[in-house]
Amino acid sequence: MKKNIYIYILIIISVIFCLKACLHKDTIGMPEISKTDDQTKIKSEFDKVIIKKNVTINGVDYLQSQMPIGKFGGTFFASTIGDGPKTFNPFNSKDNTSSEISEILFDGLTMTDPNTGEVIPKLAKSFSISPDGRKYTIQLRHGVKWSDGMPITADDVVYTWGTIVFGGFGDTSTRDALYINGKLPEIKKIDNYTVEFTLSQSFMPFARRLSLPIAPKHIFKPVTDKGKEYFNTYLSANANLETIVSSGEFLFEKYVPAQRVVLKRNPNYYVINKAEEKLPYLDKYVILIVGDQNNELLKFEAGELDVIGLKGADIARYKAKEAGGGFKLYNLGPTTSTMFLTFNLTKAKDKNGKAIVEEKKQEWFSSKNFRTAVDYAISRENMVFNIANGAAKPLFTAESLPSIYLNKKIAQGHAQDINYAKKLLQDDGFYYKDTKLFDKNGNKVEFNLLTNAGNLERESIGVMIKQDLQDIGITINFRPIEFNSLVGKLTNSRDWDTIVIGLTGNPLDPYSGKNVWNSMGSLHMFNQRFEPAEKATTEEWEKELDEIFELAPLTVDDAKRHALYDKYQEIIYEQKPIIYLYSPINIVAVRNRVKNLQPSKLTGVLNNLDEIYLEN
Repeated sequence: MKKNIYIYILIIISVIFCLKACLHKDTIGMPEISKTDDQTKIKSEFDKVIIKKNVTINGVDYLQSQMPIGKFGGTFFASTIGDGPKTFNPFNSKDNTSSEISEILFDGLTMTDPNTGEVIPKLAKSFSISPDGRKYTIQLRHGVKWSDGMPITADDVVYTWGTIVFGGFGDTSTRDALYINGKLPEIKKIDNYTVEFTLSQSFMPFARRLSLPIAPKHIFKPVTDKGKEYFNTYLSANANLETIVSSGEFLFEKYVPAQRVVLKRNPNYYVINKAEEKLPYLDKYVILIVGDQNNELLKFEAGELDVIGLKGADIARYKAKEAGGGFKLYNLGPTTSTMFLTFNLTKAKDKNGKAIVEEKKQEWFSSKNFRTAVDYAISRENMVFNIANGAAKPLFTAESLPSIYLNKKIAQGHAQDINYAKKLLQDDGFYYKDTKLFDKNGNKVEFNLLTNAGNLERESIGVMIKQDLQDIGITINFRPIEFNSLVGKLTNSRDWDTIVIGLTGNPLDPYSGKNVWNSMGSLHMFNQRFEPAEKATTEEWEKELDEIFELAPLTVDDAKRHALYDKYQEIIYEQKPIIYLYSPINIVAVRNRVKNLQPSKLTGVLNNLDEIYLEN
């Protein structure tokens, strides 16, 4: 088994050497945004998404589409990679597929403006925030109904938040993030269509949390009455799914495990077109469970899918086929996914009193000069063009490139500079002997680099880092390991030196990354702590991060909040406990029969699914 792994790594190394030897900047041309002659039907991400308007007709508060009137009927085919949804309970979904389906079936009070990222009403007709940021008043839409015909009222909202969320049913991450000075918000019903949240202190991320799905009280209350254990099994993938009552544009119709999820049009949806006809236009929305990306590509090429996200290696081929292939490519810009290298800065000891990270390595990794030298030795440009096939952007900041809080002053970063890297090391007392780097105590600089085996992209990154650091005399022992073992080292044993891994960020809310940056956070991977006593080892810059992530969400003034989040990015850029590498570009292929498409960099290519129609 080990022999096969070594052979696999040697193959990757040979590929990287070949790629580095023939590197040139025009390896791949990024596809331009596709446009048609009729710009009212197909929008590029550079055009503003046309926002719906509030209208009241016969006492019902609708959202009205301002897009051209489309054709009713047809089935849209999308896909998901993997095993399919784990649950249809919107308060228990943790995997991407389950969460995607929950967002389609259940609407929240608010949503994200696809143009600006601001919070705007959805199930709510309007909302207001008091000047001190402590009181949120929500006005619900009159006359809006659940899919079974029951009205959606303040009782549903109060039940959802007061019982499900604050009561700790399902996934408690939303509740846990809302504790302010140890207190949860209070919610009360003002009348049938008005609710009021009162916070103990201003907490600016709260408005975005209002996008949480609202549950039908008449359906969910009998479930919560039976307790949390029963609730956790409710609407699981193998449960009776005929009881799903929806508020979204589609209803549940059928789930065939490992094959597909079928959703059908909700006739009670509260969005209408300019002819006052209820949307969505589509009869059905089908998510095919395709297993892996190769199968997904085959299904798109066979005409079985209407949309597909492309990896860098496939983009050039699809660009060549675009003109006669019956589809168009859309470049939505960098994704929120980040790839990075991180150091183990822990000073902790195991149960026998032995340092988890060798003391000589502790000294190396604790040096800002050492970490900066590693940063300057890495060629992000080579990674972008050789591993991502040009379909990525170099990344230097803790915020992803689409983030509305991106610190643009440091986002451009720097070029690879081997000479500067060597100078930083020599300033720290390191020296060279036969091209190898040694510390001031005569120790050869050699450490381990891990990533998860089977992820070719990360394995290729590891090989390139190994080669780049060899140029400054550092010896890397690169070893891909099984993913669960890697997670165990990160979250349990802490027995690692450096790791290549990735995370997906939130481009609208840096506070969602608090568990990465808070010194006691569960994802504070570069200096993980398991008990408060370990916090004594917190560096001054870590303490400053703690303060920023306590203060920023309480700061009402938008400019001051931006300044705080700018500062946190500057700290990470300067201290480099994590060295960011690149973010992939989101390239999506969509069939020409799909009309009224309005792609958004912030909310994706299908952000206006209720307005999309098909033209045969």
